Amino acid sequence: MSSSSTTTTPVSVASSSSAGAAGGSVIDVSSLVSQLVQATEAPQQALINSKTSSVTTEISAIGTLKSSLSTFQDSLSALNTPVAFNSETANSSDQTVFTATASSGAVNGSFSIGVTSLASAQQILSKAFAGGSSATVGTGTLSISLGGTSFSLAVNSSNNTVAGIAAAINSASDNPGISAAVIQGTDGAHLLLTSNLTGQANTIQVTETDGGTGLTALTYGTGNLGNYSLNSSATDAAFSVAGVDYTSASNTVSDALSGVTLDLLGTTPAATPATLTVASDTSTIVGNVQTFVTAYNTLQTSLQSLGGYDASSGTADPLMDNPLLTGIQSQIQSAVYSLVGTSNYNSLASVGITSNADGSLSLNSTTLTNALTSNFSAVSNLFSSANGVATQLNTQIASDLSSGGSIDTQSTTLVTQENDLTTQTNQLNTQMTALSASLTEQYSALNALLSSLQSTSSYLTQAFANLPQVQGTANA
Repeated sequence: MSSSSTTTTPVSVASSSSAGAAGGSVIDVSSLVSQLVQATEAPQQALINSKTSSVTTEISAIGTLKSSLSTFQDSLSALNTPVAFNSETANSSDQTVFTATASSGAVNGSFSIGVTSLASAQQILSKAFAGGSSATVGTGTLSISLGGTSFSLAVNSSNNTVAGIAAAINSASDNPGISAAVIQGTDGAHLLLTSNLTGQANTIQVTETDGGTGLTALTYGTGNLGNYSLNSSATDAAFSVAGVDYTSASNTVSDALSGVTLDLLGTTPAATPATLTVASDTSTIVGNVQTFVTAYNTLQTSLQSLGGYDASSGTADPLMDNPLLTGIQSQIQSAVYSLVGTSNYNSLASVGITSNADGSLSLNSTTLTNALTSNFSAVSNLFSSANGVATQLNTQIASDLSSGGSIDTQSTTLVTQENDLTTQTNQLNTQMTALSASLTEQYSALNALLSSLQSTSSYLTQAFANLPQVQGTANA
């Protein structure tokens, strides 16, 4: 009979030192728990991340939609009310006589303008002071007035020369509009006083108020004209509009013809007045419509980028088939292609705005200009009446952008979803922390048990190895 010996060696699950039992650690608890937690967490977090990415992208797209609509709405302000079409031009047949501007209250037509005289400002020149600009005039108090407004000027040793008094007048904070200058002549220095205001009511008066010395040489006014010579009188403008005489203290006149401001520049012969022509400002209207068309095309490009599909890459834009976007697009198309009124100019196409294959619009400015010339009110009605194209668009977009409107509602829903996903992430993190702690506790206990068993196994193996060998003898 023969015999043999067998030695059994335990297989270690891991060799890290996560447990300190005799014989070494059997399980790498930290690594194992980390892998188990990751395997549990990864698919759930991936789903949350995917949803979050989708919601975030949609929120950004809604923001772009809102901005694009708001920008387009700005272009409507020049077209969506009848007042917006009250743009007028005022032209002069002789710009050496007058120029003119017209506001929304101006009435179209031609008006004869005859200018007899222009408004002028008073200018007076004092007698000469032989000592020049540094000559002492005197001291005391001067009261200087222009029309019905006056100010007091204290004259003392610091400013009692011709130049000093001129400087004091110019620097006075309550000066109503009198400029002072010193004119040097062969006979000495003169004080020149000039009104900055035209009109016969704006005359200059200078009085000495406290019995000072020498200042009476500078006084001037009714009954006291000897100290100055009159270089220019204070006069009103005299003119006529359509044969009606009018006067004005200023050469800029805004109250003679409603909605028109005249700037009088020269006089006309009595028999040949100049002509003022007031007409609708078609060029401005055409420009406003072109701005609208350009803004519309920009909007369409933006909407298409939000809701389109790229077949080559198989990529859908963030709002493709989104009811909010498709609803807004439908509203805009309905307004743009609507019929307004019963005139020949009751659609955008009838005034030169046509659609292209890509959905954009084009403007034929000549067609629009002809329509404005032919029937200005009909074109205005097309855009700005209660159901006009621009009015409809503005009302719809204002509703969409309003608090509680369709865009605001969608944004609120998406933000709520985004917050919910953040909450889910936080909850998952909490769950995984708890799972990690639980698994660590379980596998640490198992590791301790296995380490103990490993120690026992090693002991038994060693004990069996030390037993005496048993010899067997075979008999034939």
